[in-house]
Amino acid sequence: MGIPGSGLAKGLAVTLRTMTRKAHTAQYPDVQPELPPRTRGVIGLFEENCTVCMLCARECPDWCIYIDSHKETVPPAAPGGRERSRNVLDRFAIDFALCMYCGICIEVCPFDALFWSPEFEYAEEDIRDLTHERDKLREWMWTVPAPPALDPSAEEPKEIAAARKAADKIAAAEAAQAAQAAQAKDAAEGDGPTGSSGRDGAAS
Repeated sequence: MGIPGSGLAKGLAVTLRTMTRKAHTAQYPDVQPELPPRTRGVIGLFEENCTVCMLCARECPDWCIYIDSHKETVPPAAPGGRERSRNVLDRFAIDFALCMYCGICIEVCPFDALFWSPEFEYAEEDIRDLTHERDKLREWMWTVPAPPALDPSAEEPKEIAAARKAADKIAAAEAAQAAQAAQAKDAAEGDGPTGSSGRDGAAS
């Protein structure tokens, strides 16, 4: 059997301890909170990277991503080439009334079309307004923080190395063509007066 009044004493002890501590109350919205860098606020869409692969919509556990698209034919890049078809995005929407902010859609996107933004002030009076269409999702991209700087001692990604190698190869080919053109021009300028004097001598 406990001592009478022990519960009250414990409660008063907790009250005294908390009274002496510094308050951590944030005066929101007058004072904005300092959010961690990886805060999951809202999802932004970088439409140019989207290929309508539908991975995000298929993997979403809440089925809150809606995508519509159509196919269009792309003419061949070179004469004699084959036409190809590509998907064109018509609609991309996320229903944040259903979203549970798991981030699976961002992780599975193979083309980096979805990003986390720390913005969280998008409450609505009408629940239907929580379905953000692609124009609204694109606006959130302006609030996406810049990625952290790469470790200088880290190995260069294979994609960047391949792109740099291809760019160097193209630059070398263009430089070789420019050098050949310059040599041909110099040769033409050098042969011009000689040929002219030869013709003049033959005429005389």
